[in-house]
Amino acid sequence: MLGRNAAGIFWMFRYLERSENIARIMQAGHRMFLTSINSSYEDWASILDAMSLREHFEEKTAEFNPSKVRNFILRDADNPSSIISCVTNARENARMVRTVLTKEVFEAVNETYLVLKDTLKRPISDRNLVKTLAIIRRQSVLVRGTLHGTMLRNDIYEFARLGTFLERADYTTRILDMKYYILLPSISFVGSSIDNRQWENILHSVSAYKSYRWLNKYQINPRGICKFLILDPRFPRSIIFCARQLATNLRLLTIEYNRKSKSAKLARAISKNLDTSTIDDIFDQGLHEFLRDWIANLNRLSIQIENDFRFYPA
Repeated sequence: MLGRNAAGIFWMFRYLERSENIARIMQAGHRMFLTSINSSYEDWASILDAMSLREHFEEKTAEFNPSKVRNFILRDADNPSSIISCVTNARENARMVRTVLTKEVFEAVNETYLVLKDTLKRPISDRNLVKTLAIIRRQSVLVRGTLHGTMLRNDIYEFARLGTFLERADYTTRILDMKYYILLPSISFVGSSIDNRQWENILHSVSAYKSYRWLNKYQINPRGICKFLILDPRFPRSIIFCARQLATNLRLLTIEYNRKSKSAKLARAISKNLDTSTIDDIFDQGLHEFLRDWIANLNRLSIQIENDFRFYPA
């Protein structure tokens, strides 16, 4: 496949996964804001911190007003990581690679763009936020379903899944890190009912609440939740699940093209490192430090994939 087509597929699905994940991280932040006794506008700033958007936001305004943060993340066209920017970029990439997509996938992407463009054409109020986030997540699921149901399992599919799992692993990392940021000003609440409700919100945001409680006999334990979201290979949004999928997708591309790649080797090393880690190792290192290192590893892998498959002209 031409590098530009591989890039278009890879980034189309990164942007689509990102739009869903932004909706999820906003829902988690919104719930934490509502359940916190000492809630403040700084709680919304923590969402920007987790998404690495605080500096960009402060270039526009230093006021952490919930409405301004909400609309900056959802509908600000000048923010390259806003929902509207993500779905616009996904559609542009879909148009670029339309000939290698099924009709159903292209139409699902186009519908997602049109629905969200209409949904986000006006500022989103606090009252309409939850409904809006649900629409965003539903549209992402629609595209993912058409991919699984209509596309051949070939290199096109593997590049789509690479984009998805890179973005998903990044999201799970950031939403755990957001909990770290929100805890900083209220460390006295660690272990309290407020703290437990916030951890429950983390589970809800990744659609893991029932799965976690089913496996752990309804015990809400921060250490157990971190272990589940980082190291449980059965959960499709855990970091280790994504790492294994990335290694598998790159191995299949190695077979498809009959040539080894540095990115496949790097993905195997990253996955193996997680396989041999324990939650004790992670907490000994420091959860925040582990999560920051993991984001750096994902960035390295993304860059290596782009180089190996010549996404851009030399």
